[in-house]
Amino acid sequence: MFYFLQANCEAMGSWVFNNSTDCSVKEFIIFGFPSLQNFQVALFGTFLSIYLLTITGNGMIFLLTNLDHKLQTPMYFFVSQLSFLDLSYTTVTIPKMLAKFLVNSSTVSFSGCMLQMYLYISLTAAECFLLAVMSFDRYYAICQPLFYTTRMTRDFCICLSMSAWIGGFFAPLITTVLASRLPFCGNNVIHHYYCDHPPLLQLAGTDTSFNVIVGSSFGAFVIISSFSLVLFSYGKILSCIIKMNSPEGRRKAFSTCTSHLIVVNIFFLPLIFMYIRPTASYSPDVDSLVPVLYSVLTPMMNPVIYTLRNKDIKEALKRKLNLSQIVSS
Repeated sequence: MFYFLQANCEAMGSWVFNNSTDCSVKEFIIFGFPSLQNFQVALFGTFLSIYLLTITGNGMIFLLTNLDHKLQTPMYFFVSQLSFLDLSYTTVTIPKMLAKFLVNSSTVSFSGCMLQMYLYISLTAAECFLLAVMSFDRYYAICQPLFYTTRMTRDFCICLSMSAWIGGFFAPLITTVLASRLPFCGNNVIHHYYCDHPPLLQLAGTDTSFNVIVGSSFGAFVIISSFSLVLFSYGKILSCIIKMNSPEGRRKAFSTCTSHLIVVNIFFLPLIFMYIRPTASYSPDVDSLVPVLYSVLTPMMNPVIYTLRNKDIKEALKRKLNLSQIVSS
């Protein structure tokens, strides 16, 4: 997916993703994990396994929630959107990383790097907004069940989903354009496993304070607003759970909310560390390892936490498997 987008967008995007100074780097070298350079084969096997699990889990959830008529509910509509997002932004980064580990294919063009950075940050921002929307949906389902079906209509759900996608793709536009106008001279080695904003700013041959301020401001708006809504919604949900009369119902609901909150925290807290900070320079080891939590592990965990333990999903999978057996026989 990333290579297709890169090939089609490099030419027409070169006027935007181009350095306005005489000192212009034509390509970047993706260095990967600085402290793990001697473990390329092990890293390839590990990340290939994670990527295959992510593609399989999220792909299955996306197909099931769209093909099974019993899963045509607001909750599963948003889950399908989450699965598609996870499929998209892992595909933007991991295939290039695997090529680096396997055959040391580590170069990426200037416009390709900017494109990868923009797509990755856009999809990540869209996921922030979507997780907030999903927490809002769960709040209405648990705390306002009498109004749930009348308010969470299909048109309203589509509107919320489109808002998350549009907001995500608008959020990093200014940050990416500003980064593309920086002078990159000499050093073109990105100490990261994909093109990202903080490590890219470290290579600029000028003061990047303004870029850091703009990037941190947009990051703070997207991440803090989304995370705050998630925490507020789950706080309300937990208060409703405590008031439930059934101990068994309380136990199940609390277990589900706890697992959701764990995944949400694994996603948001590293994002806060990476994108809301007063400087663009920390340890390369830290800057390359921390994003693994939200860019690699969370997309793999989401299908398990949100759906694969769910009875409705298991029954839908059984129905599809039985149908395929009948057709084949």
